[in-house]
Amino acid sequence: MSSDVLTPPQLEPLNPRLSRFDLVGLIRQHGRRKMRAVQIALFLMDALVLILAFSAAYTIRFIAPTVSFFDSGGNANLEYYVTYAALFIPMWLMVLAIFHLYDPALLFGGLREYASAFNACTTAFVFVIFVGYLDPTLVLARGWLLAAWIFSVILIFIERFCFRRFIYALRQRGHFRSTAYIVGANDEGVAIAEQLMASPAAGINILGFLDDNRKIGEEVLPGLVVHGPTTRAQTLTQRFGVDRLIVATSGIHRTNMVDLFRSFVNSEQVSMWLSSGLYEILTTGVQIQDVASVPMVSVNRVRLTGINIVAKAVLDYVGATVGLILLSPLFLGIAIVMRFTDPGPIIYRRRVVGVGGKEFDAFKFRTMVVNSKEVLEELLARDPRAREEWNKFFKLKDDPRITPVGAFLRKTSIDEFPQLLNVLRGEMSLVGPRMITMEEVEKYGKWGLNLHTVKPGITGLWQVTGRSELTYEERVRLDMNYIRNYSIWLDIQILIQTIPAVLLSKGAY
Repeated sequence: MSSDVLTPPQLEPLNPRLSRFDLVGLIRQHGRRKMRAVQIALFLMDALVLILAFSAAYTIRFIAPTVSFFDSGGNANLEYYVTYAALFIPMWLMVLAIFHLYDPALLFGGLREYASAFNACTTAFVFVIFVGYLDPTLVLARGWLLAAWIFSVILIFIERFCFRRFIYALRQRGHFRSTAYIVGANDEGVAIAEQLMASPAAGINILGFLDDNRKIGEEVLPGLVVHGPTTRAQTLTQRFGVDRLIVATSGIHRTNMVDLFRSFVNSEQVSMWLSSGLYEILTTGVQIQDVASVPMVSVNRVRLTGINIVAKAVLDYVGATVGLILLSPLFLGIAIVMRFTDPGPIIYRRRVVGVGGKEFDAFKFRTMVVNSKEVLEELLARDPRAREEWNKFFKLKDDPRITPVGAFLRKTSIDEFPQLLNVLRGEMSLVGPRMITMEEVEKYGKWGLNLHTVKPGITGLWQVTGRSELTYEERVRLDMNYIRNYSIWLDIQILIQTIPAVLLSKGAY
């Protein structure tokens, strides 16, 4: 590729390794047309969902009262409700738009979309009640209105969940992805790139790096090279159709970052994302406040705050209590079988790390022989392949330490059930990152600090994603992903996904 096509002329010629991206700029407009089509499709599906919600509410309230809590009295005129539904649905859609539910920045990017959908439907519901208060002629059955709100929330959740999975599948095939440069090829920039590359569902296609301290064409990660310094950002983003600059703030000089901001602050083609500069520790959420007109970022001690803390506590304690009551006959049966087949302790206490770096004993049904430590040391000393597998996964697929009963308990994940006691003791949560020992914290490296902010969980993203089939690096990445997206909605989603994961026993050994 010749350098005379670039301006200003003092720029160095592009490295030939970059030429494969020449066509990227040609599809930028096509990608935006596809996003508009997605927004229109979502709008139409939301309208259809609201029609179904209002119809289901009418059916529950007036047509099938035997399956509801309502009697069949009241104004059941269908035409009356159809007329008002025709007025309410456009208003409801407007509220969804006000809550950014058609904004590409919010769509398909996390559980914020579900929270916004819930808040939007609740706001529309309250607005209808307020209108009814102001207009005495508006007489709607309270049961119908309440059912309409419940159905609208549930159906929109289902619709968005299914549509999101459809978009994720398309992103896996390269569609609906925005192109991006990572600005700063230091440790933080590399960590951000690795995280985004490992999550194709995020929809970010990284073309390469911009860096003021590295040579053009220098390879930073496999397949990703430095395209140039930040002074070439405007030329390169235009040439390669880049939609987004992701700035690792610790990898760029302050003056250059200010210049970059000036260049793109009013750009309609390219948006900028700024990392915190503390990528490895800011997983618990931050708050921005002005102090003497200086914007300050304060770090939350824990990810959940306010009502979410209460909701998670209720979920944990109620779930653990109900689980222990229902599973107590199973526990008794396992204890009897273990006593007669493998004499030794029934419960194994594993010393693990909890919130604040404090250690505690996590309860499990014992699945290994009593002298498991000696058996492991002897195996690793004589079997190089087993030693390599242990160093990579911290687990062995064919583990000679596991008893016959223990193999069944592990395959079915029943060995984890006694940890419900740890939940009641406030040491664990139903959902959280993997519990690890103090020795394993070193394996997390710079990410280890994050584990001190969240209780370990009986289940988590690792449980529903692949379990023991995952590499240790993948487990670390999933733990960090969970902590960054720590919310009650994510907990509920993981609990639901845990059921088929346990029943199918995929990756369990």
